[in-house]
Amino acid sequence: MMKIQMVDLKGQYAKIKPEVDQAIQNVIDTTAFINGPQVKTFSADLAEYLSVKHVITCANGTDALQIALMALGLEQGDEVIVPCFTYVATVEVIALLKLKPVVTEVDPDTFNITAELIEKAITPRTKAIVPVHLFGQSADMAAIMAIARKHKLYVIEDTAQALGAEYVGIDGSSKKAGTIGDIGCTSFFPSKNLGCYGDGGALYTNNDELATLIRKIANHGQAKKYHHEVIGVNSRLDTIQAAILSIKLRQLDQYCKARRDAADYYDQHLAGLSWLQIPKRHQNSTHVFHQYTLKLVDPVDRNALKDHLLSLEIPSMVYYPIPLHLQEAFKTPDYNEGDFPVSERLCSQVLSLPVHTEMETEQQDYIIAGIKSFRK
Repeated sequence: MMKIQMVDLKGQYAKIKPEVDQAIQNVIDTTAFINGPQVKTFSADLAEYLSVKHVITCANGTDALQIALMALGLEQGDEVIVPCFTYVATVEVIALLKLKPVVTEVDPDTFNITAELIEKAITPRTKAIVPVHLFGQSADMAAIMAIARKHKLYVIEDTAQALGAEYVGIDGSSKKAGTIGDIGCTSFFPSKNLGCYGDGGALYTNNDELATLIRKIANHGQAKKYHHEVIGVNSRLDTIQAAILSIKLRQLDQYCKARRDAADYYDQHLAGLSWLQIPKRHQNSTHVFHQYTLKLVDPVDRNALKDHLLSLEIPSMVYYPIPLHLQEAFKTPDYNEGDFPVSERLCSQVLSLPVHTEMETEQQDYIIAGIKSFRK
């Protein structure tokens, strides 16, 4: 049996090596390392895949979130609603722009923010909502968009973990996660479902005016060289990374299927254990399983299980060990320990198992046996 890894990027690369190597060599041969034709090709290909009008690539997913907020023209002190249980990048960019992050509780089973929880956090200063499609499935965007329209709020979808997921609306129509709000943001970090071999990110929107402004902001605030119309940043996807992503984009649906198949196998063999909860799948969203995250039922010691698996050479990860309101950088008198009991409890309950495109049944059987041996 091959050594078990959280993500097997080397095995994935081996299957597309000739194409990737040739694509990299083509960029080197032309020396068009910045804004080469492969960047435009990838942007167009991703726009077609997502059925969205505009895709603007950038340097990373965090930049995508920052640029999105900059494009909305928010003012210092404006409030932006975010989930308490998520990665720090979501709230980091809000604070950097001197906006006020307002954290809210999440659903204890899907781990996503909900419209009901969002509405409770809305004040006269609220200007935007950032739903995070955590671990690979979309938040309930129909309900969230209804709240946003009611209160005239912008919606920025953080789709860094759910690229490829489908959300089915009330009318039965299906849209890709990230294409429903005003702006969608994603990351191409190597371990993502669509990952490059370095850093990368993108924004997408159907709004022509926002797309024009986003392009300017990502390019030093200019549409024409040396004519800087707005305050911008320098954030771009390298040509080599775009060339790699074009190849991997053609495999994305198969990659997502492989992750779902692995998740289905875990579900089948772990569902009967009373001391853990397998991932809940939202009825309105497919799940692309960027992470396969268990929730342990009290009083099971999550860290003891993690150590047990490690003793068997089975890796696992905790996403995330500290909720946003208790992070040192974001502590504020507005929030105290105990204010978000669901998120705080999840931080001590969740454990993510290896799930990736190269998972083998033998590996999964070994992982499942290891979990079952923890508590007989």
